Amino acid sequence: MSDVSENLQRVRERMACAAERSGRSVDAVILITVSKTWPAEVVQQVVDVGANVLGENRVQEAEAKVGGVQGDVSWHLIGHLQRNKVKSALELFDVIHSVDSLRLAKEIGKRAVQAGMTARVLVQVNTSGESSKFGVEPDEAMDGIGQMAEIDGLGIEGVMTIGAFEPDPEAVRPEFVRLRELRDRIAAAGLPGVSMAELSMGMTNDFEVAIEEGATMVRVGTAIFGARTG
Repeated sequence: MSDVSENLQRVRERMACAAERSGRSVDAVILITVSKTWPAEVVQQVVDVGANVLGENRVQEAEAKVGGVQGDVSWHLIGHLQRNKVKSALELFDVIHSVDSLRLAKEIGKRAVQAGMTARVLVQVNTSGESSKFGVEPDEAMDGIGQMAEIDGLGIEGVMTIGAFEPDPEAVRPEFVRLRELRDRIAAAGLPGVSMAELSMGMTNDFEVAIEEGATMVRVGTAIFGARTG
């Protein structure tokens, strides 16, 4: 882990170059450092060198880790959320990226109201068409988000996708374009209580392409920590 500081700096430089290529400011892109599978003491190292937004895939793992990481850190849930874990998720995470169904949205809203809060969420869209991935279908997203917008306790801040894993990141670009165009259509619809400010897309293999296509959040782990241990 001695290289974590250099790796983080290199990722930030690549983000800045991608933003410049697309005429954007890198300040408009949040780097979510994906800390899943790494123990708290390793995550602490990356926080100590400047990472301040961390992404976890599983509620159970976060429960054992969040208390062991010190600093001004925002935790984001970027993996699939089961409805029976919603209460814990709301206690642990500032933003949930993976709202992939109306049933889950209703459970989050109910639990948020009980806790006297508004849950900050993104709606996950399956832009790759892969059956192995969660998310609402792109052609159902407008109606689905409209229904979710009526749920008390839910604050919809944007959309998220997980691109297909391709050796050539250019192969994933159409999926990112699809999400951006969908986001723009939903934003233009002016759904009450819905902000489409956030576009969460892009990981280690393709975050530069995602930034070029408008990502406001990218989720990068391997390029910072190295190969995962589990």
